[in-house]
Amino acid sequence: MFPSRLLLVLLPALVACSDQRAAFEIDGSRQHALTLIRVQTLPWDKTAGYSIVAARMPDCQRRHEIGAGGADSRVEVFAPGNGAWILKQGKRMYVVETRTCEGFARLEAEPEAGIGPLQGSFQMRSGTLAWVAEPAGEPAAAGGVPAER
Repeated sequence: MFPSRLLLVLLPALVACSDQRAAFEIDGSRQHALTLIRVQTLPWDKTAGYSIVAARMPDCQRRHEIGAGGADSRVEVFAPGNGAWILKQGKRMYVVETRTCEGFARLEAEPEAGIGPLQGSFQMRSGTLAWVAEPAGEPAAAGGVPAER
């Protein structure tokens, strides 16, 4: 009976939560980035909690809650310009900015000016959250406008 008791004691440690992070370094700088945080409570859960950290160091850094989504959800990042970034997770869209890092809102519809060119996406790759940049020279996403930088 001793091994089964040991297993009961160790089981919570074996099924600990998964907290993964991946960063989109804006203009190749760690100081200016969007970092997606994905927290999955149990390995077999079909959902995870998501938040985004907007940072432009040393001026600002702020974490914004996106909420729950599918455990394998892809979060695309678009650049409409002016320090704003549009995050698209399935049908949900959010806008976040890195001028002050304060601005964050859920969008009910695509902005009239479009969402800008796709920069890449946060996605699960072999069980790990990763940033996958959009290859250079790819056409802008539908409704996209050139990024203003």
